Amino acid sequence: MPRSLLLSLLCLASWAHAAPSPSPQAAHDLAYSLGASLGERLRDEVPELQIQALIEGLRTAYQGKPLALSDERIEQILTVHQAQADAEHAQPHSEVALNAERDFLFKEKQQPGVRELADGILVTELKPGTGAKPGAQGSVFVNYVGRLPDGTVFDQSTQPQWFRLNSVIAGWRSALVQMPVGSKWRLAIPSNQAYGADGAGDLIAPYTPLVFEIELLDIK
Repeated sequence: MPRSLLLSLLCLASWAHAAPSPSPQAAHDLAYSLGASLGERLRDEVPELQIQALIEGLRTAYQGKPLALSDERIEQILTVHQAQADAEHAQPHSEVALNAERDFLFKEKQQPGVRELADGILVTELKPGTGAKPGAQGSVFVNYVGRLPDGTVFDQSTQPQWFRLNSVIAGWRSALVQMPVGSKWRLAIPSNQAYGADGAGDLIAPYTPLVFEIELLDIK
């Protein structure tokens, strides 16, 4: 059994055995709390875990009934899982992040209507525009939403804002000079066109690709 998961289960078991005989409501709350605590640990360790299979295995083992898998098969599966977790943990953080970025951009590139600019930025046209395009040293008047790969919004405009193109990230500069006024684009921007190896404080980790929806309203 994976060491981190085993420790979690042992801690929960110790907590349960240490508690005095509870009332029915307290017993329910204890069981729920044990489940919530285990769920939080499993969410981090096995994010794509099949919850129904987990519940089935937990119920069967708890009730002392015959398991669907042999002890040898269970030990083999858990050993392989632990080896994979150890290998991932041993990778340098930058390598893990770069692999995640490659996977994200590959999936983005497969989406319908996506085209790739020369510097790796992936563009989806959400609304066409027919106006002029900004110059490299110009300014743009935009509405925008910025998201992390998991969809978390890290920045957005509450009203249209002006930006000088020489003051924004490279991914914006590369894309916006190709956008006509009136258009709205979705951009998947590689980390080397955003904040790269440094990231941006607590908001954006190193080697994080970014997704922006940008509506170009005016230029000067």
